[in-house]
Amino acid sequence: MSITATEITTQPSMWRTALEQVEIARELLAAPGERVLVIGCGTSAFVAESFAWLRESAALGETDANYASELRVWREYDRVIAITRSGTTSEVIDALSTVPEGVRTVVITGVADSPAALLANDVLLLDYADEESVVQTRFPTTFLFLARAAFGLSVDGLSDQLDAALAEPLPVNAGDFDHFVYLGTDWSYGLAQEAALKIREAAQAWSESYPLLDYRHGPLAVAHVGSLVWMFGAADEALAEQIRATGATVLLGSHDPLVELVQAQRLAVELAEARDLNPDKPRHLTRSIILS
Repeated sequence: MSITATEITTQPSMWRTALEQVEIARELLAAPGERVLVIGCGTSAFVAESFAWLRESAALGETDANYASELRVWREYDRVIAITRSGTTSEVIDALSTVPEGVRTVVITGVADSPAALLANDVLLLDYADEESVVQTRFPTTFLFLARAAFGLSVDGLSDQLDAALAEPLPVNAGDFDHFVYLGTDWSYGLAQEAALKIREAAQAWSESYPLLDYRHGPLAVAHVGSLVWMFGAADEALAEQIRATGATVLLGSHDPLVELVQAQRLAVELAEARDLNPDKPRHLTRSIILS
């Protein structure tokens, strides 16, 4: 079994551990009334999108998400939150270095003495959820679970729900498909993007992600018998019928979107192993992008 597969199964315990940090997370992440920018690269950028939606929907204040490598013209923010598992991502470090004086910076990381952590005013350390694999699984889900709890959003029973889901076989056989599409709405769109990335990283397979109702605006044209289309946290039957008419298989959201992301991680690992690939060490990738 790969490291990734092992780390996937530890996520319920990681989520339970995260509840011990709710008070400090509330102080660093909620910041009621503040204008907040959240940044990251790769997985962390998708997590930032979901985080921003969750914070605004909790009525805590305006929240923008952006790629650390593509910062827009500076706006008046009170706080910048940077997500970086390793704490060594060059674009995140560069972005933190440009934050104006007086703006509070918070780094979410798995490594306490990392360069990004040393640049920040505050650090939310998730070292217990850090991973050896290049492919991220438990670090991003643990952070989003913790953020939801810190925002006062219910996470009751989610760890148990995930335990139950992990004990069951996946609803489809990954090897039956050559095309994977993930659809999300509101905060689950960031999760859909992350699910598609897992397939590309771990299994070198064709994957896409779109906002739920935007899928019929063009991307539906490439759906075929070999396509799996997975709706995260949603069950739009009208859209599902349109997709099924192409011959594609549709999975409707039946669990909490975060639980479904973990299921998508499992699918990516199963597909990688079916293709005799090592999901922990994808080709051309490293655990952290450090630019010279």
